[in-house]
Amino acid sequence: MAAMVLRSDYATKMSVYVVRAFVKMRDELTANLGVLRRLSEIDKKLIEHDVVLREVLERLQPLLNPPPEKPKPKIGFHRGNR
Repeated sequence: MAAMVLRSDYATKMSVYVVRAFVKMRDELTANLGVLRRLSEIDKKLIEHDVVLREVLERLQPLLNPPPEKPKPKIGFHRGNR
């Protein structure tokens, strides 16, 4: 826009520079948008896997706990062991 008002070579160069900067910024945002979409997909899959892993852990937890100990029989002579 400065090139329209000022009508100088420098203003024209700056106008072209600004347009190129905006084009480059648009290209960078487009590239980042693809990466962000992919990250979003990965995030969704991680959340799904997290839910499944929690379910597996909940089902395995009773197996990881030690069984309750049975009372040991007393050794030796005791009243009532006749």
